Amino acid sequence: MADAVDGLISKPSKNSVEETTARFAAQLKAKEITLFTLVDHSGEAEKVGLKMPPTKLLIFGNPKGGTPVMLAAPTIAIDLPLKVLVWEDAGGNAWVSFNDPAYLQNRHHLPGELVKKISVVEALVDAVLG
Repeated sequence: MADAVDGLISKPSKNSVEETTARFAAQLKAKEITLFTLVDHSGEAEKVGLKMPPTKLLIFGNPKGGTPVMLAAPTIAIDLPLKVLVWEDAGGNAWVSFNDPAYLQNRHHLPGELVKKISVVEALVDAVLG
């Protein structure tokens, strides 16, 4: 079951944040999609003496797909590269959240034929969540 609110889609994971993050990174590698960076929000919080549930942000993409999108709608560069947030709720459940491609299309007036280039995010998430 997916939860979609204000342009954000969240889907539950049956695995931990660590395992889900590792699976997503492996999926990107298998699809030859560049993982630009992994931001470990909870790890950084811990470094300064703060506690937060496991929270990791993967930033990824493919310039061959993203560049035409940015040329057609330059403001979408604020939302690219694509991002997936893997996080743990108060009940200890892991979730994967990402921007709804339809929301990005509306937000940046992206031509319909280019939406498929950013819609890859949901297919990647679904493959990881199985």
